[in-house]
Amino acid sequence: MPASNDLSGLMKFVDRDKWRECFEQVFNDHFDPILNDEDMEFEDLAEILGADYAMNLWGCAFEDFLTQDFEGEPSNIVDEYLKRRGWKENPRSRAYMAALRTSVISLYEISDVVPGQSLVARDLLRGGEPISVNEGTATKMLKQWDKIAARIVSVQGKNVLAGGLLPFNREATEILLGGLSGVFSKKKSRKLPTIKDEDLRAVASMFTLAWLFDALGKALDMQILQNAEGDQFMFHDVRFPLASGVSQVDIVARLNSIPAMSQENAKFWNWVEDMPQGENRSKEMGTLSLDTVMDNGLRVLGNVELKGGFLCLSTNSATRAEKGTVLIRQAVGDLVRTPLTEIRTMQQIIAEQPTTKSTTLPPEMPADLAEQAIREYLDRHYREALDQPIGMLGNKTPRQAAKTSTGRQKVADWLKYMENQTARHSDPTHPIATYSFEWMWRELKVQDLRQ
Repeated sequence: MPASNDLSGLMKFVDRDKWRECFEQVFNDHFDPILNDEDMEFEDLAEILGADYAMNLWGCAFEDFLTQDFEGEPSNIVDEYLKRRGWKENPRSRAYMAALRTSVISLYEISDVVPGQSLVARDLLRGGEPISVNEGTATKMLKQWDKIAARIVSVQGKNVLAGGLLPFNREATEILLGGLSGVFSKKKSRKLPTIKDEDLRAVASMFTLAWLFDALGKALDMQILQNAEGDQFMFHDVRFPLASGVSQVDIVARLNSIPAMSQENAKFWNWVEDMPQGENRSKEMGTLSLDTVMDNGLRVLGNVELKGGFLCLSTNSATRAEKGTVLIRQAVGDLVRTPLTEIRTMQQIIAEQPTTKSTTLPPEMPADLAEQAIREYLDRHYREALDQPIGMLGNKTPRQAAKTSTGRQKVADWLKYMENQTARHSDPTHPIATYSFEWMWRELKVQDLRQ
């Protein structure tokens, strides 16, 4: 956060006895329902979800706390802080704190992103016209039609995003809207009414809980993946540099002397177990085991490959990496030097993958012709999709759904979802990432909903 929006002084003010207790009440509203259910502490979230998300979650609770009035006088921490310590802050910081005092968290749909400069946000809960927001950091990561839970405040004539921002995917959005519908919708009505500011302030913790329920559930599902020995998945890549003067031929002979090494080709081996599948193994209840099994029933414990000047061992647990390292060093001895190890979690492996399927440009074809071929393929693919049943549209085709007012909105949401996903392609210059869906909006006659 820029120094002009610095809240460090206000954060220190929370250490006063009265405000510490008040903040604890708000903090518990935001996290206890889920943390207690999972028997976790807030500090565990940084390890599971990452420090940045944990900080954003804390910020959401803190910003909610700044808006609340408590019993006694003074009833609000921002009011007291500005009265007692406001003289220490610059004018912009004072204006920012005052704006947070009356702020409201809501769910916004993002469009017209200018990286490093601005975005346009449409309030999905309170309605109204989309507003332009001055923003530097978040715009470098946000894409067209992303949804975020955030507080947008006006500071010295400009709309800015507060620090507590959470990206909402489809699942988290459905959880939030379902929860809000249960609170605000009339009986037997699934439609969520326009929600007033005071009502949103009263349910601010629902945003944090909905996001956390989705994100934590997915992260914990990742963590219960185990191998056959009951070890948590933690991918280890152990690279042994070949000693000076050692050739790959020397290494091959040594590796083939290891009974557990099954050679697949000139430079690749499967490291297999010494007992057939089906023997008793320790494994926690409720976990998933993902391992490769060969045709002879032996389980693959890892892979060994010669790559240039390195002998590389890949395994899916720390225990296997340690055993494999000992096995290799015993066999190859001084033909290799001290290994280097890279460790990655399942979440990191997934994060490294492209967010959309890649369509590779044929290397033998000129780039402009290859791009044209991909665009023509996408045109055909999406034109066929207009007459295919779509799950998001209640298994109706886009053309069928676009014939009703309710269906038109679903079609618009479907088109936004596709635009958002293609915009997240790992290469922003790829034809998939730059593909224009405007013709589909026009053909389905829903262009008036593209806002």
